[in-house]
Amino acid sequence: MKVLVLDIGGTFIKWARMDEDMNIDVRGKVPTPQEGREALIETIGSLYDEDTSIDGIAISMPGIIDAEDGYVAMGGALHYNDDFYLRHELFKRCPVNIHIENDAKCAAMAEAGAGALMDTPDGFVLIFGTMIGGAFIKDHRLYRGRHFSAGEVSYIITGRGGYPDADVVFGNRCGVPNLCRTYASRKGLPESEVDGIRFFADVNADDEVAVECLNQYAHEIAVQIFNIQTALDPGRFAIGGGISAQPVLIDAIRKQLKKLYSICPYVVPEAEVVACKFQNDANLYGALQCYLVDFVR
Repeated sequence: MKVLVLDIGGTFIKWARMDEDMNIDVRGKVPTPQEGREALIETIGSLYDEDTSIDGIAISMPGIIDAEDGYVAMGGALHYNDDFYLRHELFKRCPVNIHIENDAKCAAMAEAGAGALMDTPDGFVLIFGTMIGGAFIKDHRLYRGRHFSAGEVSYIITGRGGYPDADVVFGNRCGVPNLCRTYASRKGLPESEVDGIRFFADVNADDEVAVECLNQYAHEIAVQIFNIQTALDPGRFAIGGGISAQPVLIDAIRKQLKKLYSICPYVVPEAEVVACKFQNDANLYGALQCYLVDFVR
């Protein structure tokens, strides 16, 4: 079996041709179209045309998605996918089996199947990127929720005002861009000069401002992990996204959680936090696993 697997992000589409044993034959990436739905379908179609002997297409992408019907209720960073039966339209261009799933849920499937969550029945995945993807694994299975949005932590309200303003929802406050903007502002640097690589290089060089920003960032993440642990009681949290490759981030989150538990006047379950095993490839592996569950197993 040969499957074209796509990880559609806001900037790039990472793709790979993979077999049912998760082996990658060839891989690459292309820019994500910003023009609209038709351009996205044609971009995927062009990748399909490179090898029309494939058996199917597995897609990881942002948004709230009904995987059973191939329907995108909300397209996340790609707003042109809102209220769109993507699988139906894509099938007209690429007439093979197609499975579409939310990117964080794909990452969770990868970690539950062969990664950081494989030895626990219940786990939670947090993917840090432009915003924050989340997914809940319950009894070794992906839990989607009534409206397919279980785990969508980006919209959690963090401010005391109690309103979901853009500057107080969790995804905007603790997405990587805001971390970089905050550091640039405190250092008096142009925002264009600071990305995740620059920020963590300065953290690892013990830059005082960078370390302060990291600790504040980790504290806000720890607060929401504390809340999710209290509400859902997962066995483990797996942290993903490009910045999860930084051990200093995982350590900082653990330290901030330890502080919270040390001052908490109640007996509550304590969260275990680890890094995702598959990191930036989690969405590819998870999309394929979702495809195999749907069409093979």
